[in-house]
Amino acid sequence: MTTASELKMLDRFQQPRILTYRDQYSEERKSNLYYPFASSKDWTTAKFLSKSKLSMALVDEYLSLDVTKDLPLSFHTARDLRSRIEMLPPGPQWKYRVVSSDHQTKDPVHLYYRDPLDCVKLLFNNPFFADKMEYAPYKLYMSAERDVRVYSEWMSSDGAWEMQKKIPVGATLCGVILSSDKTHITNICGGRVAHPLLISLANIKMDARNKAAAHDIVLEPLKQVMEKGTTMPDPLGNLRYCFTSIASYILDTPEAMLVSVVRGKTSPITMASHKQFGDPFRHPPRTAAVTKQQLQSIERLAALLKEYFAACEEFRLSGVSLPFWCDWLLASPHLFLTPEALHHWHREFWDHDVCWCRIALGDDEIDFRFSVFTTSEMESQSSSRLVGGHNEMCSDI
Repeated sequence: MTTASELKMLDRFQQPRILTYRDQYSEERKSNLYYPFASSKDWTTAKFLSKSKLSMALVDEYLSLDVTKDLPLSFHTARDLRSRIEMLPPGPQWKYRVVSSDHQTKDPVHLYYRDPLDCVKLLFNNPFFADKMEYAPYKLYMSAERDVRVYSEWMSSDGAWEMQKKIPVGATLCGVILSSDKTHITNICGGRVAHPLLISLANIKMDARNKAAAHDIVLEPLKQVMEKGTTMPDPLGNLRYCFTSIASYILDTPEAMLVSVVRGKTSPITMASHKQFGDPFRHPPRTAAVTKQQLQSIERLAALLKEYFAACEEFRLSGVSLPFWCDWLLASPHLFLTPEALHHWHREFWDHDVCWCRIALGDDEIDFRFSVFTTSEMESQSSSRLVGGHNEMCSDI
C-alpha cells in the first residue's frame, strides 16, 4: 500500500470545527488518567477482579488477605470496587421488544438491540483510536500534476467527499459501516435463526478497524442524526458536530437482495436480472430513487397481500414495502452495498475467470505456463499452497 510519505499532493476538506469535551470527572483525569482508580496497577487489579467469576464474598476475602493489604489499592472491599466501577462511563444498554405484525406469524419475532447512536459514540470516543481516526475527506495523488489518484481509507473516496459537501460547513462526517449475516441458533431442532447486526465506523483506519437483517426500529436514531446532527466527543476529548451517513453495509448476496428489496436472481445494485447477467456492459444503477418510485407506484395495494406481491413481480421487488434506508438521508443500496471479498472476488475468480482461461488457453497450456516458473517462483507457490495457494494462483493468472 502506498504510504502518505510517498505521495506528492493531497487535497483536503477544511478540518471540522471542534470544542473541548468536559464531563464531571474531566478535572480529575488531568492529573490521573486512570481516575477513579489510583494508578495503572490499581486499574489492572480492578479489571481482573471485575471480569473474574468470583462472588463478592470471595472478592472481600481476597482483599482482606495480608499480602493484598500491602498493595497500594484504592479499594478494600467488593462494595467499594463496585462503586468505583459504576463511576466509569457506561456502555450502551441492551433493550428488548417483540416486533408485532399485521399478519399471522408462526412465532413472535424477538428483537434484542442497543441504541446504535450510543454504539457509534462509544467507537468515536474510544481513546484506543486517538491516532487511528480520520475526520475530514481528502484526495491523494501520486504527483503534483494530479494524474494518478490513490484510494486507501474511506475518507479518500469520492463518496465521502461528496457527502461532506451536503452537510453543514464545519461538521464531521461519520461513516457508519453495517454488517449482518443469518446465524443458525439451533440446527437439530427448532430451526431458530438470528440476524445479528454489527456496527463500525469508516472514520477508523482500516488497520485498526479490521482487527475487530437491519430493522428500522434499531437504526432510527442514526437516521435522525443524519438529518439534524449531534455532538460527540472524539478520542482526544474534542467535541465535534457529527452526521451519521451509511458508508457500507457488508452482506452476502442473499442478504444484499433482502436489503435492496429485490427478489432472487436479481442484481441488488443494478437494474439487471438473471437474463441480463451475461451482458457485456454494466446496467444502470438501482438507485434509492428508482426503488422508492417503484414502491410508491404500487403502495395502494400494500394491504392486499396477493395483489401486492403480483404487482411486485413487474419490478422484481421482494414485497417489502418500507425498506429501512428509504428515509435515511443520502442512503442508496447501490452505493452502500460494497463488495464482499469471498463471494465477489475469490468466488468470481474461480467460478468465472478460471473457466474463461481454460477455454481460451486450454488446460495443457495453463499447466505448461505454470511449469516454466523459476525455482524461486515455484518455491513460493509450494509454500503458499499450504497457507493460501489459491490466492497466489489468483494473482499469478
